Amino acid sequence: MAIDVSSQLVEVQTQLAFQEDMLNALNERVVAQDLEIRNLRRTLELLHEQMKQKNASAEDGQVHEMERPPHY
Repeated sequence: MAIDVSSQLVEVQTQLAFQEDMLNALNERVVAQDLEIRNLRRTLELLHEQMKQKNASAEDGQVHEMERPPHY
């Protein structure tokens, strides 16, 4: 009976080690995704500002870059 308890304990410890490893891997992935989301948000904010500036300059009478060329 002592052998069964000992082998069960080894099995539980093995499972715990795998779960800890998986938890660490998932945590690293979440940290990487958080960094990527922050970078994407920063890029989106910059693009939004650029669009606002282009729209403001188009309203001021400047030629908008998205206009159709004269041959259309």
